[in-house]
Amino acid sequence: MDEGVRTVSGAGSPPGSGRDSTPSADPVSVEARAPRERSWLEIRWRQFRHAPTPVWRAVVADAAVATVGGVLLLGYDLALDHRVSLPGGDLRTLAASLFVLLVVTVGTVATYLWVPLPSGAGTRRQRTAWSGMLGFFASLPVAYLVLVLLFQVLRPLLG
Repeated sequence: MDEGVRTVSGAGSPPGSGRDSTPSADPVSVEARAPRERSWLEIRWRQFRHAPTPVWRAVVADAAVATVGGVLLLGYDLALDHRVSLPGGDLRTLAASLFVLLVVTVGTVATYLWVPLPSGAGTRRQRTAWSGMLGFFASLPVAYLVLVLLFQVLRPLLG
């Protein structure tokens, strides 16, 4: 018999009865193969393709806020580089800090409102602080990834 293949028989002969209990002689037998072991990359790719809905919603909410705020921040940075006189002078560091604060705050609140806990068997849906925490923890990497994309990729292309 192949390695990794086992025969499960539901109505086979008792051991020692002298009857043949091979899979072909037993009409109820089922062959079950052991699942193929997946590589690390296959596992991570499957997790990426089948992300849980609450996580997906948290990342989308944070990415939407970060995209809008990032475009505004990039516009501010480009305006200062082209010698546009703005009130307050050059406040890029403050603007970047406010951008991260905006993404974290709005992303947390949006996720809290958009991601209710699963209802289970009931019909009543509820929200808890865990919905907000999911948005908070998703917002930090999203904010910094958008900053890197804006200032390390787009900014050099725009001059």
